[in-house]
Amino acid sequence: MKIIAYSYSDPLLEIAPPASIWEREVDRIYQDLGGREQLQQLLKDCQSEPPEYLLIQRVEELGDTVQQVCDRLSQIEALGIQLIIEGKTANSQVSTITDLLKLLNEIQQSQHSRSIRKGHARNRIKALPPPGKAPYGYRRGKDRYTVDRSAAPAVKDFFEHFLLYGSLRGSVRYLAKKYGKKISVSTGRRWLTNPVYRGDLEYQNDQVISNTHIPIISREEAAQIDRLLRRNQRLPPRTASAPRSLAGLVVCKECDSSMTVAKVTSHRKDQEYLYLRPISCPQKPKCKALSYEKILSQTIEVICRDLPLAVAELTMPDMEGIKGGIVSEIAAKQEIIDRLPILTEEGILDVETAELRSYKLRTEISELQSKLAQLPPVNLRSIAQAVSLPQFWLDLSESERRFYFREFISQIEILRQDTSWQIQMVFIF
Repeated sequence: MKIIAYSYSDPLLEIAPPASIWEREVDRIYQDLGGREQLQQLLKDCQSEPPEYLLIQRVEELGDTVQQVCDRLSQIEALGIQLIIEGKTANSQVSTITDLLKLLNEIQQSQHSRSIRKGHARNRIKALPPPGKAPYGYRRGKDRYTVDRSAAPAVKDFFEHFLLYGSLRGSVRYLAKKYGKKISVSTGRRWLTNPVYRGDLEYQNDQVISNTHIPIISREEAAQIDRLLRRNQRLPPRTASAPRSLAGLVVCKECDSSMTVAKVTSHRKDQEYLYLRPISCPQKPKCKALSYEKILSQTIEVICRDLPLAVAELTMPDMEGIKGGIVSEIAAKQEIIDRLPILTEEGILDVETAELRSYKLRTEISELQSKLAQLPPVNLRSIAQAVSLPQFWLDLSESERRFYFREFISQIEILRQDTSWQIQMVFIF
């Protein structure tokens, strides 16, 4: 018993399937990528030595139109070959034209959908914007997004506010107050991670192509935003936008409860007093609240003393070497892209193949640039020395201090000892 298999893949939409997709042993596999040469060879070989069974994954693989599919099904039936669609149950396997005609409507719908997807894929390869409305701050141009000069300043200001304070909710409120542009927190988060504002295009298949239009934020700003978002994920909800620098960082080790900032004011006086008290203390009597200013003062003292020592003990990888390797790899891929037009002019590559190769290289470059942006700063030791001066912290506002605390501190633990207490610092590295 001779069994053969046939598969068709469009390089714009998919990669060629492996031989392991067939659920049984086959004597020969015919595989087309883009064209139909192997299908013609299959029909030619079957005329001289027809097999008992032909395996396919989908009926529509036999042609680009319903008419082509019907013609090839007729040829297969005329040769006495039983057609089996892999992945179907025994009752749904098709062997005659009468049975196959019931699938024509399904085939037609599938090929229509495939035609639309191919059109979108061609646009991707040409780095054209995806269908739909342009993101706020841009307009749709002829072949790329163009900056909307009336809306882009608001978007730019939103990003700069987030970079300054590290608070998503605060930036959303700032945008509404200054520009009257009201967006939800989830929309603000999408803005912060949207590749379009970085000058890139992201398609439905999650692939990104870099440098397709004018960006609103720089690569350095985008990397900083990604780092701030990762940092904020470690914090309790809503503390990223809290006005006090210690919010979300302090934990009472006596009762293992997080501590919240409480404000107390005197009657008929403007002066206010800040305390840190446990949110859910199970102790009886409950752990006492502590002076916010005293804990802040000791936090600054401990971070100035312990941060340089903690950084000095780190085993730092060769970040310069890693970055240099990635930069060299990006340059090598860019050089190949620059050579593609020459290869096309010399007839070595056709236009479609060159465009497909360029698209793949550009998505690989985008992945490398993303890795490069996620690498930590190479001068962590010099940064630690700069922030180990008490005056640096005392000169900052609460919001600025909050930003820098969360760059280095994972948690501040309160260790109680009878009537006294002290703090223990847990750094993020």
